[in-house]
Amino acid sequence: MRKLLLIDDDEKLAEPLRRYFTRFDMELDNETSPLNAIERIRGRAYDLVVLDVMLPEIDGFETCRRIRQFSDIPILMLTARGEVMDRVVGLELGADDYLPKPFEPRELVARIQNIFKRGKASAAETVYQLGELQVDIARKKLTRGNEPVALTATEFALLSLLVQNQDRVLSRDEIMLALRGIDADIYSRAIDVLVSRLRHKLQRPELIHTVRGQGYQLVNR
Repeated sequence: MRKLLLIDDDEKLAEPLRRYFTRFDMELDNETSPLNAIERIRGRAYDLVVLDVMLPEIDGFETCRRIRQFSDIPILMLTARGEVMDRVVGLELGADDYLPKPFEPRELVARIQNIFKRGKASAAETVYQLGELQVDIARKKLTRGNEPVALTATEFALLSLLVQNQDRVLSRDEIMLALRGIDADIYSRAIDVLVSRLRHKLQRPELIHTVRGQGYQLVNR
């Protein structure tokens, strides 16, 4: 059973979600204090965090930033505002997806399941060499020499997509549909953020080309 942690100061939200999640073989814990939640994540193995933006003590963005300092656990952020800039900031900090409030529980479950599917991604026993970088699709690992490079689930899914389509220009719509299966127009700016994050972590920005007016292309030469 998957173990999830909800970080939200709305105490009325957790119990109905907990009951609903059991239908999908998921166990939900909840925490109203983000500082306490961070310690719980350090001390227990969770499969995913559902994180509200509007929180006491510190907001969801700062909570996400602190979690990313020690963990690559998938994070789905909730916001009552639903503003594009909130989504961009969250993605820049390492969130894997966003869902505006109010939401239907079934959509939340669908988003979570999509994140888990992206984590499994391609089961093909394929390893790609990009200079000193090695991308192991099956094991979802990126290494530089013998050192692992930490990527979030979404970052690795994007890298896998680009690597498996080398030299082909992928539009933002194609990338978004492949990663999330939702309306790409709403989140088009998020793709640029993800590419920027990935370039930074690869430390080889020339690998991913921006093709003006078309999209992105991985060129391994």
